[in-house]
Amino acid sequence: MTVYDPTPFIAPITEEDIADYLMQTPGFFERHAELLTSVQIISPHGHRAVSLQERQAERLRAKIADLEQRILEMVHNGQQNMSIDQRLHQWACDLQRMTHPPSLPEAVVQGIRRQFEVPQAAMRVWGVSPAYANAPFAVGASNDVRAFASSLTMPFCGPNLGFEPVGWLRDGDMVQSLALLPLRDGPMEHATPAFGMLVLASDDPHRFEATMGTDFLTRIAETASAALARLR
Repeated sequence: MTVYDPTPFIAPITEEDIADYLMQTPGFFERHAELLTSVQIISPHGHRAVSLQERQAERLRAKIADLEQRILEMVHNGQQNMSIDQRLHQWACDLQRMTHPPSLPEAVVQGIRRQFEVPQAAMRVWGVSPAYANAPFAVGASNDVRAFASSLTMPFCGPNLGFEPVGWLRDGDMVQSLALLPLRDGPMEHATPAFGMLVLASDDPHRFEATMGTDFLTRIAETASAALARLR
């Protein structure tokens, strides 16, 4: 025979219920401050038991240390960016002072190597004035390279996969990573035909990677393009 139990079923209180109650009752620990000193939890440092207040202090110190590290990184990055901006400005000023147009390509290349510590750099330009048509910087770029340069609307960065411009470098066999920068009139992202290509190369496979930011390289290409326009 089934015996009827009139006692209503009461679901057990869960941790979620307790957490929800405390969230909805902000004055609880003010009225029961003694609980804060009696609660003991495990510290992540040494696995010893500490009070809730001490654990909160540890978490706060960790957050402060993390913020301090981020601030130091921001300051360091800011100083690096300022240094790069200064060197880019100096390089641009040097190019503006050039009074002998045929010397510009070499000045561009050597300035990049000196100011930005790029191990190797070279370039080719086409569509130049007839007076410069037979200069070393104006010959040796195939139609494929010219078409590839015109197709780029941002710098190409990655490993050395046997690109033709590597052959323009003095020590092409040493190249592990490179950046290919199209030279064109106006902003790089415009799909106007390129009139040249600049190659930057390194024996470090991680110097120029596909995932790196290219804003700085874009500024280099646009500055070089503006200076080299005097050859056309």
